[in-house]
Amino acid sequence: MSASLQDAVAPVCESFGRDRTRLLDILLAVQQRLGGIDDRAIDAVAAELAIPRVDVAGVVSFYSFLAPGPRGRTVIRLCNDLPDLMMGAEKVAAGLEEELGIRFGETTPDGRFTLEWASCIGMSDQAPAALFDDVVVPSLTPGTARRLVAELRRQGDAGDLRRVLVREYGDGANAHDLVRASVKNNLRRAGEVIFAPMEAGAGLGKALAMSPAEVIREVKTARLRGRGGAGFPTGMKWEFVRAADGPQRYLICNADEGEPGTFKDRVILTERPDLLFEGMTIAGYAIGAAHGILYLRGEYAYLRDYLEHVLAARREKGLLGKAVCGKAGFSFDIRIQMGAGAYVCGEETALISSCEGLRGDPKNRPPFPAQRGYLGHPTSVNNVETLCCVPRILQMGSGWFASMGSRRSTGTKLLSISGDCTRRGVFELPLGTTLREVLAQCGGEDAVAVQVGGPSGKLVGPDAFDREICFDDLATGGALVVFGPGRDPLWVASQYMAFFIHESCGYCTPCRVGNVLLKERIDRILAGNGEPDDLDYLARLGASVKTASRCGLGQTSPNPVLSTLENFRPAYEARLKPPVDGRQPGFDIAAKLAESQRLTGRKSVHFDA
Repeated sequence: MSASLQDAVAPVCESFGRDRTRLLDILLAVQQRLGGIDDRAIDAVAAELAIPRVDVAGVVSFYSFLAPGPRGRTVIRLCNDLPDLMMGAEKVAAGLEEELGIRFGETTPDGRFTLEWASCIGMSDQAPAALFDDVVVPSLTPGTARRLVAELRRQGDAGDLRRVLVREYGDGANAHDLVRASVKNNLRRAGEVIFAPMEAGAGLGKALAMSPAEVIREVKTARLRGRGGAGFPTGMKWEFVRAADGPQRYLICNADEGEPGTFKDRVILTERPDLLFEGMTIAGYAIGAAHGILYLRGEYAYLRDYLEHVLAARREKGLLGKAVCGKAGFSFDIRIQMGAGAYVCGEETALISSCEGLRGDPKNRPPFPAQRGYLGHPTSVNNVETLCCVPRILQMGSGWFASMGSRRSTGTKLLSISGDCTRRGVFELPLGTTLREVLAQCGGEDAVAVQVGGPSGKLVGPDAFDREICFDDLATGGALVVFGPGRDPLWVASQYMAFFIHESCGYCTPCRVGNVLLKERIDRILAGNGEPDDLDYLARLGASVKTASRCGLGQTSPNPVLSTLENFRPAYEARLKPPVDGRQPGFDIAAKLAESQRLTGRKSVHFDA
């Protein structure tokens, strides 16, 4: 091992106590020093931690933000999720390629820039957007992208990026000096729970005056359900964790919102970090945990300095650390665990694996995290929005919270709204609000379709616009993408399937192979080469992938196909190759074509003879 490599790797490993469970943090820090993690660096890390080389190499190969070889000194990651493509990401990509003289996946000959695609960076309300290293650049145009690159080339120092952005976008785009980005929060409507005026510490004070069992009972009485999408009762989850055997318990906050079209946690983390950390502290008290982890997605690295500052301030005030708020016997602290670009880590067992310094592979269940989670100990994994509801419930009372929303879905819900609407951003609305009311508030009244719940949700048409946003009707983790006239539901399904193919961990065959086959058949129909039997094929294959996949990613990945088949079937049928006589038994081509045009806004559909 060379002396320079040793000098780069050894201090990093030492700073993390040569703790094998902090391998992801170590690799991110090593990469920052070396610009990449090649075979020699993998060997060096394995030697320092005294672990098998394959363990290190496996982690490096899993996460998209870890580079097995050298990259440019500035890595530009342009988002290519559906909202960004709708807003012109491909034109921005062409501008970047022309300015840099390289294609995506390549590095300039001078080693200065690398171009990459990113599946989602949490900026769908300000699309197209990109990451220049860990600095977010929103609302890009081809001209803006080229000017930024030209200016960075002229300066010759990526450290001046912030100054370049200020000149391009103006200063003060974000209220916090430590948030190094020209990102707008776009909070369009503040409701009564998350973004209402808050009395700092009021919820925590009331919680610590109660027993842990009483805190859990209050949360159960409020009927708070997890805001990540599944809607599992929060108080019940805490009860399971507290009752589980084991000397230690852990709390993990899932801030890995990687669902394309979702960005509500980004706004919470900049507008209400104290509310989140207060909720984590109350949860730690309730379940008997001394340690909390905020799992922050790698795309939000630009928020880390600010969040560490908030945590430090809370420690100084006695709101974290030993004897929190003077409460004897209750110590609780929070550390931030960075992700490294893996959508599957939003699944709670994969997230736990990542926190343990492993590949983000989902774990088999049972046992469930409440029984054996982080490092084998009982663990509660909760969503950012869920934990932010907790201090307000303790402060205002369970009855106050339960009075909002619908009977079985209490409180408010944060919606991240993007796509073809005039007011993109975050809306806090009571659960039970109809989709039609949501579209009126965001300026999407002319929508022909809405994706409710991100790619893993469902695409619905106008006949569903009077349904309610709640756990028992149109359930969503928060993402709504609006599609106006001219948008094609089959194109939507194809793009979402491309996302799932890219983000699959590859562990199980139904997800790894089945999603590829689904996209291939969708694309064949899009090209006008579909056969009538293809629709049954898609339905059967989609059901098989859902049933046989190992984790939530694979179990929901066919939804773009299945929901469009259910709600936009004429758009499929209008593209099928007709028989020689131009008709199929029971299939009126003219009528189906007219219906397809109505739903999709397409002016013409071409058939292959």
